[in-house]
Amino acid sequence: MLIALNKPYGVLCQFTDADGHRTLAEFVREKDVYAAGRLDHDSEGLLLLTDDGRLAHRLTDPRHKQAKTYLVQVDGEIDEAALQALRRGVALNDGPTLPAAAEHADEPDWLWPRDPPVRFRKSIPTSWLSLVLREGRNRQVRRMTAAVGFPTLRLIRLRIGEHALDGLAPGETRMLLP
Repeated sequence: MLIALNKPYGVLCQFTDADGHRTLAEFVREKDVYAAGRLDHDSEGLLLLTDDGRLAHRLTDPRHKQAKTYLVQVDGEIDEAALQALRRGVALNDGPTLPAAAEHADEPDWLWPRDPPVRFRKSIPTSWLSLVLREGRNRQVRRMTAAVGFPTLRLIRLRIGEHALDGLAPGETRMLLP
């Protein structure tokens, strides 16, 4: 079984939490499925869930280098020099990243409002970029954009390999494989 979920902001990628945080159990009714990979509590978008350990391994193991596509809102007007740095790979405290595909993006007209909203500051604009990674370290996108001088404000995963968000609203699921 393979399920796509549009994970809302503020939801943990687990089914239980002793501290009362929102979890996947609020959105996924199927039993014995587990997240194939993770999204941070403060990230949104495509999360795949499966009951098949081999499939989960293919989706998440770094050796398979599944492309993951993100839409990222950053603090400030990201410039070509920062995008070039992301394309080359950036040095993080746990080593250099692989090169990423990085392009300017427009805020999509289909984008749902975030609850709570991203902070707004009159004196500092924001901008959007599309980022495609082939590795998955802890909070990697956020650390990469911060390393090039543009901290992430909002992070939405749109695609993992061939699987895409494709119009799922936050909290909605779609069965990809029975």
